[in-house]
Amino acid sequence: MKHLRLLLLVLTLSTSGISFAQKAHKVVFQFTNANDTMQQKAFTRQLQNLTEHWPKAKIEVVCYNNGIEYLLSAKSKHINAINELNKKGVQFMACQNTMNQRNIKPEDLLPIAVIVPAGIAEIVEKEEKGWSYIKGGF
Repeated sequence: MKHLRLLLLVLTLSTSGISFAQKAHKVVFQFTNANDTMQQKAFTRQLQNLTEHWPKAKIEVVCYNNGIEYLLSAKSKHINAINELNKKGVQFMACQNTMNQRNIKPEDLLPIAVIVPAGIAEIVEKEEKGWSYIKGGF
């Protein structure tokens, strides 16, 4: 009888959706103020800290408005760190709407940047899929 109760408990837990495995963290960051080099520095450190704490987390950074400068080869102050973060799996997105408004060409971006049609829409879609949203910087 004791073994039967234990078996029922195990079956109940395994079918109830309770998981003892580590949660797969998914975080989408909004970054909109990269023309401030202190913002770039603080944001880069935030990403480094998070990738150290959760090395297997899915992390996406959506840059639009002034945040697009974080991904511009000629203006970003943290290119080496961004490339290292990308090697750890951090994805960097550039907003096509911002690029159009500022006449930015794809070749002006760091090679690791992925262009998305609309930065805000990208964030909303990630949130709808269960991603956590964080505003990057300070």
